[in-house]
Amino acid sequence: MDVDLIGDFTYQAIVTMLMVAMPVMAVALVVGLVIAIFQALTQIQEMTLTFVPKIILVMFSLIVFVPFMLDKMLGFMELTMANIVNIP
Repeated sequence: MDVDLIGDFTYQAIVTMLMVAMPVMAVALVVGLVIAIFQALTQIQEMTLTFVPKIILVMFSLIVFVPFMLDKMLGFMELTMANIVNIP
């Protein structure tokens, strides 16, 4: 197996992983930040106030972003299958 092929495959795998995970992670980050600011302003330190909205919005974002995520993963799989013939 060629070193350039391994490096390119690894790069594509990391980029695909980031593109698939980033929308859901960004939603969780924004929701967590908004809730943290709300808690700091009101001084309400309830743990369920953090988790419940985050879980609901992450699940909703998964429903919304699944077509995009599947498209990216299928593109990576097609690239992998096309390059599998280059492996000695």
